[in-house]
Amino acid sequence: MKWFVGLGNPGPAYQSTRHNVGFMAIDRFAEKHGIRVSQSKCKALVGEGNFNGTKVYLIKPMTYMNLSGESIRAFMDFFKAPLHDLVIVYDDLDTPFGQIRLRYQGSAGGHNGIKSTIQHVGTQSFNRIRIGVNRPEPGYNIADYVLSSFSKDEMKGMPRLLDTTCEAMEYSLTSAFEKTMAKFNV
Repeated sequence: MKWFVGLGNPGPAYQSTRHNVGFMAIDRFAEKHGIRVSQSKCKALVGEGNFNGTKVYLIKPMTYMNLSGESIRAFMDFFKAPLHDLVIVYDDLDTPFGQIRLRYQGSAGGHNGIKSTIQHVGTQSFNRIRIGVNRPEPGYNIADYVLSSFSKDEMKGMPRLLDTTCEAMEYSLTSAFEKTMAKFNV
């Protein structure tokens, strides 16, 4: 069993914002593999599928970003899901748009969804795919920035970015995460 959690905020007002790129990646993976992410469980929308013989869960917490860890912990407890089989997919200000960075541990780096996750799972050691959304200009409010929509130019590059993210997700299902990091951290 492997489980992917895309971080974001529920509701149409947040649908195309930078903070919701984790949800977008889960939706793209679900679309590619015919998985419906519609079951309401563990304070999240959950989808279950199969990839080359591996059971895969796709999770979109409905707790809002700052409380994402509540949903992740609820899923862990209910499904007895091992932490080493988790990959969290989320937006990252320190990665340039169009790139992804993979890590298997580290601090929250100011990301409230990751801060909540660390608090609820009790460790900083879990797999992550960080999707670059750029950092705003100096003086721009970070909260306003991550809750803003992508520019038209960024939207043109979004399909390629989400496809690359899905490729990393798929690769991690058949390879060790360290090997996935080596392939996708360029």
